[in-house]
Amino acid sequence: METFSFILVTPEKILFQKEVSMVVIPGLEGDIGVLFNHAPLLTVLRPGVVRIYEDSDVPLRIFVDGGFSEITPQKCTALVTEGTSLEALDKSILEMEIQNLLEDLEESKTRKGQEKVGETLDIARAKLIEVLTHEKLQ
Repeated sequence: METFSFILVTPEKILFQKEVSMVVIPGLEGDIGVLFNHAPLLTVLRPGVVRIYEDSDVPLRIFVDGGFSEITPQKCTALVTEGTSLEALDKSILEMEIQNLLEDLEESKTRKGQEKVGETLDIARAKLIEVLTHEKLQ
């Protein structure tokens, strides 16, 4: 199988940079599987898991909080605000974070404050869903 370059970048650092056989990114309208010689594409990423395949059946899984990706026939670059290994996420901590955010949402007095808390809450819920899904698949 032919490989291509995949780079996963946050503003602070490069999280992943290697030749890979396939990557699946969480596009805004659904997951996008990328292989060598993919048609050029620029897409927005939603919060979800990037699955990276390096000639194995067990992918590396990294949760990203959104961003965007540029795909060319020889390269895929994903620019995200934050990325965390799925294995590093803890279900009980996420549940507690969600509960705290729900309380913050109720206490928020301004629309802008509610929107900010709501965005953080959406990402925390997406993380929890991915952790629960990953547990069921194991």
